[in-house]
Amino acid sequence: MSERGSARGGTVYLVGAGPGAPDLITVRGARCLARADAVFYDNLVNPELLELAADGAELIYAGKKSGGGEIVEQAEINRMLIERARKGYRVVRLKGGDPFIFGRGGEEAQALFKAGVRFEIVPGITSAIAAPAFAGIPLTHRRFGSFVAIVTGHEDESKAALSSVAWTNLARAAKNRGTIVILMASARMRTVLARLAAAGLAARTPAAAVQWATTAAQKTVLATLGTLAAQCERAKLGAPAVVVVGECAALREELGWFEKLPLFGRRIVVTRSRAQAASFASELRALGADAIEFPTIAIAPPSSYAALDGAIGRLEKFDWVIFTSATGVECFVARLRALGHDLRQLGRARLCAIGPATERALGSYALRVAAVPTEYRAEAIIPAIGARRIRGASILIPRAQVAREILPKILLEHGARIVEVAPAYRTVKPAARQADRIRAMAGEIDLVAFTSSSTVENFCELIGDAARGLAAAVIGPITAATAVEHGFKVVVQPADYTADALLAAIRAHYERAANPRARGAS
Repeated sequence: MSERGSARGGTVYLVGAGPGAPDLITVRGARCLARADAVFYDNLVNPELLELAADGAELIYAGKKSGGGEIVEQAEINRMLIERARKGYRVVRLKGGDPFIFGRGGEEAQALFKAGVRFEIVPGITSAIAAPAFAGIPLTHRRFGSFVAIVTGHEDESKAALSSVAWTNLARAAKNRGTIVILMASARMRTVLARLAAAGLAARTPAAAVQWATTAAQKTVLATLGTLAAQCERAKLGAPAVVVVGECAALREELGWFEKLPLFGRRIVVTRSRAQAASFASELRALGADAIEFPTIAIAPPSSYAALDGAIGRLEKFDWVIFTSATGVECFVARLRALGHDLRQLGRARLCAIGPATERALGSYALRVAAVPTEYRAEAIIPAIGARRIRGASILIPRAQVAREILPKILLEHGARIVEVAPAYRTVKPAARQADRIRAMAGEIDLVAFTSSSTVENFCELIGDAARGLAAAVIGPITAATAVEHGFKVVVQPADYTADALLAAIRAHYERAANPRARGAS
């Protein structure tokens, strides 16, 4: 954490948030967010990135209203940045794209310099590069383009005469194997393209426009200099958009890739815990989905460690230790360490893992598993361990504080001498900073992925009536029953109750769709 109020003062990090997709922020930018005391963010910053901010970080919106009017004057933003830095805060100024490309990052850095405030620049991926790349348009090519010009197209008519020479030079360059990338041109696209045509660029020159690049809402129109504006109007393609003019634009017909991904255009909410959601969401994004991480459970210590500590003190007396989840494994091992014990105290106890993820978690500690049920439910534990080995056995189950009681009941019914349940963790409902956002976009959500009944219940508590009627992907029959009970339409349920199987089933569901929705156009 920063040394708040220290004599040395704090630092302001001008961080590029990237073009839209949250996983396109740089590693350095993500690290700055994770250590920030305060985050000032703009309108085009993906809200998912705010979830990377340190717990307790102050989040301050410093963008624009939908009409373009500024909520906070630039001078006021500068003042707040300086004020917090002088208190010793680590301040992140999170700006869409790159902080130094067609934004006010340079002006803000100057203000910090004049105030004697330490600052750093963390570059971001600009939409000028990302939008063409995600549309399948290389900006240079040995046959079609050898250089690139990046300009803005939002200037008002009073400045047109001043820029006429520049537009003439751009048109000349584009005719000689150049590519022009125009940012912020949506409102005046027809005027900007007409300027290039008037400057001598042929109307047949390939041109494209890309809206909401790198996100599930990406829409691309490929046309020519003479027809692009009209085609964008017909396709209702508006801001924010990037325009590309030049021979390289035509290569989209061969190289367009993003909009062909199996989950492109699908908005999927991931409700797993923060630690587990990131990898699952990353897999969905790799398939083209807009994966929104909205953890509805968090892992916390049990209300009391008494039962677990007592069991750990008698580990050598157990014949079997049954782990029901990977989280249970991690929390059990963490408690062993906290008490000054080690894994050797498991002694003669054999290990049973319910599910491959649990088996992998045990394997990461070089612990061999003696039994894994073929089905991931309590009833399958008997054939996995064997009825003969259960009779007279002393069994420990480190698990969640609140869980179904059927497993210990079945073991006792089959002759186990002792079945000791020891809470190793509990699941709690986290503070959900994105609840308002999820409610607002409920009509645009294609699927909500649930991995337990508690994720369903907590989602409904956080979102309210907006949750009813949404499509759901569930990890097993118990979760499915809970989802149906809460008004969800279960459309995906894999045969195997694992996260990997759930991911594969989501993909298969949309690939089987007769007429998959396409939000892009060519």
